[in-house]
Amino acid sequence: MFDEYCEEEGIPLLRTPQATNKFIELVDAFLTKSMAQEIAVHGVCVNVSGIGILLRGKSGVGKSETAHTLIRRGHRLVADDIVVLKKISPETLLGTHNGKTKEFLALRSIGLINVSRLYGRKAFQDETRIVLDIELTKWQDNALNNELELLPKFSDYMDIKIPHIEIQLQPGRDVAGLVEAAANNWYLRQQGYSAAEDFMKRLQEE
Repeated sequence: MFDEYCEEEGIPLLRTPQATNKFIELVDAFLTKSMAQEIAVHGVCVNVSGIGILLRGKSGVGKSETAHTLIRRGHRLVADDIVVLKKISPETLLGTHNGKTKEFLALRSIGLINVSRLYGRKAFQDETRIVLDIELTKWQDNALNNELELLPKFSDYMDIKIPHIEIQLQPGRDVAGLVEAAANNWYLRQQGYSAAEDFMKRLQEE
């Protein structure tokens, strides 16, 4: 009788063997992502030790190559070239692919590779929360490259502020290693530790 009433009134009727509260959580999560405000940006999205990172920079600067090195070190690709950013909440920015580029990574002189086929399913994941915005730029000889960065910088995406780091490129620099260091350093800051603040405190104690 109930299903007949729903059909007559045009009311959707959902049935599931799962517990009601669990099913509602799944539906809520699906609707939140499906209806979220989103934008597409040029870059590469990776997950480094559980930390979502957006790699940006001009075309040809080495974003995809850096991502490839990170994948070989056991980290994961989320999206290459086109990164879809979704605003899940006022504080949460989700990075994902557009479907067409799923699992693909474009490497200059090599072409397209499928990271899941090449390195296994652990080399890719569908989405990740973005917590770091890293911009790869060309080396500038007159720039201050060893500053302590006591005042953090931020990028703004749909009114969500994401910590921003600039990594200048130079032959011989381990860029992937610097990205890993940035990710680990961000994690330590979330735990309440700042190396720069610790260093300045030691100087003041002398």
